[in-house]
Amino acid sequence: MKKIVLLRHAKSSWDDFNIPDHERPLAPRGWIDMPIMASRLKAKEIIPDVILSSTALRATQTAKIIIQKLELRKSTLVLEEKLYHASAFEILDQLRSQSNKVNTLFLIGHNPGFNGLIALLGGDIDNLPTSGQFGFTAHIDSWEQLNITNAKTWYIDYPKKYD
Repeated sequence: MKKIVLLRHAKSSWDDFNIPDHERPLAPRGWIDMPIMASRLKAKEIIPDVILSSTALRATQTAKIIIQKLELRKSTLVLEEKLYHASAFEILDQLRSQSNKVNTLFLIGHNPGFNGLIALLGGDIDNLPTSGQFGFTAHIDSWEQLNITNAKTWYIDYPKKYD
């Protein structure tokens, strides 16, 4: 069985409109929300074999928080430029190209691609908020087999879920 956790990057800052989108850092709220969300993953004992992240600064900062909170090796993180503003189909291609040695994969990226991928795999959510998590399981041996017929919603979590 393969497990996927889509993690939308934490809330990013819009304080300086001169910064290119790719270089926008996390906002103060992102620095607060993501450690809480990472702690929830740790409490559920959801630990990735690999974290595949967009190269955008807000995504890599999100990944580093997760690595710290889950006490993972830095080598767990793989940066993928193609995930920045990727479509649902491009993200699915990235998932399908993963090593079959990987059983639990965290994917850190962006909307609207994540919302599209969730729908493409049969999940149901209007909008995955910043710092939100959407988990799928798939009873497959190879990532190449991943599709709507074998992906099942595992769990959904986001910062305001328990407010």
